[in-house]
Amino acid sequence: MANRRDSRIEPSFEGPPQTRSSAGLSVSEEDRVVPSNRKASAKRKSSKAKSSRGGRGRSRRGLFGVLGRLFYWCFVLAIWGGIAVAGVVIYYGAKMPAATTWSIPDRAPNIKIVSADGQLLANRGMSGGEAVGLHEMSPYIPEAVIAIEDRRFYSHFGVDPIGLSRAMVTNLLGRHFSQGGSTLTQQLAKNLFLKPDRTLERKVQEVLLALWLEHKHTKDQILEMYLNRVYFGSGAFGVEAASRRYFGKSARDVTLSEAALLAGLLKAPSRLSPARDPKAAEERSQLVLAAMREEGKISEKELKTALSAPATRSPSYWTGSENYVADTIMEELPDLIGDVRGDIVIDSTVDLNLQKLAEKSIRRLIDDSGKKLNVTQGALVSIDDSGAVRAMVGGYDYSTSQFDRASEARRQPGSAFKPFVYMAALEAGRTPDSVRNDAPIKIGNWTPDNYGGKYFGKVTLATALAKSLNSVAAQLTMEVGPNAVVEAAHRMGIQSDLQANTSIALGTSEVTPLELTSAYVPFANGGYKPDIHFIRRITTADGKLIYDSGGGSAPRVVKPEIVGMMNSMMTGTVEIGTAKKAAFAWPSAGKTGTSQNSRDAWFVGYTANLTTGVWFGNDDGTAMKKVTGGALPAQAWHEFMVAAHEGVPVRPLPGTWKSTPADTIVPDDIPSADNNQVAPVPSASVGQQAPSAPAQPPSPSRVARPAQTVDADGFNMPSDDGATASVGHPVPPGSVGGPLKKRKTSILDILGGG
Repeated sequence: MANRRDSRIEPSFEGPPQTRSSAGLSVSEEDRVVPSNRKASAKRKSSKAKSSRGGRGRSRRGLFGVLGRLFYWCFVLAIWGGIAVAGVVIYYGAKMPAATTWSIPDRAPNIKIVSADGQLLANRGMSGGEAVGLHEMSPYIPEAVIAIEDRRFYSHFGVDPIGLSRAMVTNLLGRHFSQGGSTLTQQLAKNLFLKPDRTLERKVQEVLLALWLEHKHTKDQILEMYLNRVYFGSGAFGVEAASRRYFGKSARDVTLSEAALLAGLLKAPSRLSPARDPKAAEERSQLVLAAMREEGKISEKELKTALSAPATRSPSYWTGSENYVADTIMEELPDLIGDVRGDIVIDSTVDLNLQKLAEKSIRRLIDDSGKKLNVTQGALVSIDDSGAVRAMVGGYDYSTSQFDRASEARRQPGSAFKPFVYMAALEAGRTPDSVRNDAPIKIGNWTPDNYGGKYFGKVTLATALAKSLNSVAAQLTMEVGPNAVVEAAHRMGIQSDLQANTSIALGTSEVTPLELTSAYVPFANGGYKPDIHFIRRITTADGKLIYDSGGGSAPRVVKPEIVGMMNSMMTGTVEIGTAKKAAFAWPSAGKTGTSQNSRDAWFVGYTANLTTGVWFGNDDGTAMKKVTGGALPAQAWHEFMVAAHEGVPVRPLPGTWKSTPADTIVPDDIPSADNNQVAPVPSASVGQQAPSAPAQPPSPSRVARPAQTVDADGFNMPSDDGATASVGHPVPPGSVGGPLKKRKTSILDILGGG
């Protein structure tokens, strides 16, 4: 037992186990068989394995825990965020009126003005164009707008979460606001109901209104409302106004490239307007075309064709002279129908073809002779026998000056006013055969010289008017009195205030071309004064009649025999007088006029069909270079009237009068020098109602006029010392056309040529 105990190998903790032995053998620790220690080692290994597996498990459980906690808090935050958003929506939604009261506001009414033959003259109103149905406009327009502004328009519910998310990501990556993400429905809601403020409140209300629009209206209805109300720049609201503005055509006729340009404007209408920056507009339109191709709206061939269209600068807005007419109509409209509450159509009296002819003639003459003759402006008015204005040009170029010289500019008419002097004399008992002595006279401190200082001695009133002799016109004014001349002019249609002094004989009181022309109309229609009008009728967009001019009766303002005598005398102006350049194949009459120093040049003439007045001058009143009424005005009148009467049956001027043979004419109508009384102005038929279309009598017979002519429109103005207010005795000449001699004589000597 002892030996066994002694031979047992006890573990030693002294020295390395490899060098420790009892019988000369080297024994390692692994060679020892110690059951209890092996179990302990196994336990340690097992414990290490478990510890490793536990660590990996804890690691996995920790990752899932973090993700779980993140998901949990995100969910919580989403709930609270949703509650916050709902609160904001409820808060701002509560500030809006009840949804039951929401309605689409009326579109700003458009006023469509058309010519006598139905052609568009202009659109007026806030929108600047009529509403066009989606099925009426070019199909390229809605396709282009959807492609560039809202590709999912037909699939979203008013708000596009995908588009909104894309816009948010783009803005975050770009670190600036470049995309909005608003749908067409949201844009319409903003345009209809909201201000353009960039606030949270406005955005919330925009979304709510967009949802309401989608609920109440179809997609096509929303798109149509949008296209007819959105702003396209340069004052154009709606696609029709924009098409007219940029292309001069209806939205019905817009091409692919034009539709792309319109759609491109919606991003920045003012900045991208082709009227301002055609290059930027073209670049944007190319992006629109690419988007349309990407969406399959157009083919590759259509894309290439549209891309080949070059960028062109848009012409100035409202360039045509017909806009002078449109402006005048807009001024008259409130007095006819009051406030405009819906789209209306105005049928005007203007013939657009004649309007273009008039504009072309005025501009051509100024272009050809403007610099040489120092003339920059012109105006033309043409009125038919019923008082309907057939054409009116208010200046050289509407786009550079909207001031209407035809209806607003008051200028001295010069000798174009003389017909009212002669008419007053005829009504006082004179005739075209009455004789006066054309010689230098002096009225107070005023000497009304003839143009060029030429005098013709004894002449008939017919010759004096044809030659526009200032001396004779002044004598007649002395005889009948200035008040009679003023009364006659106002009765015929002059509306401006007229100074009742002797110098009125030579047209020193200012009038407008429109009223002067209208005052000649009774000569053309037989003595009737119609209402001058631009509007025939007014209807709603669906054809309901609102106003009709009627074309009723006109009062007689001149007796037929006076009309006949006046037409006989003024025919001489065109045939052998100062307006020979105006003559054409129709029987015509008229009167030239030139104010002092050629500041104004006029010709107002007429046929039995039209009465047309023409004026040339400068806005600042500077003198032209010897331009008279028989020059540029007569030429413009001739060009216009020839075209206006093409294909129209010839008609004689109204009125009858037969001249007395020259050898039997005696000056028995000269008033006595003792009482200087003036024969009363006949008024028996003035104010009498006449039928709307008076019959035209045959052409009057007349004796031949002298062939010698002179443009005698110029005159010397009276002094400002007030001496001309009273008419003094004229100073007689020593010889006709000679210098004045200071000698006493009677008025009978002067008027008799002695």
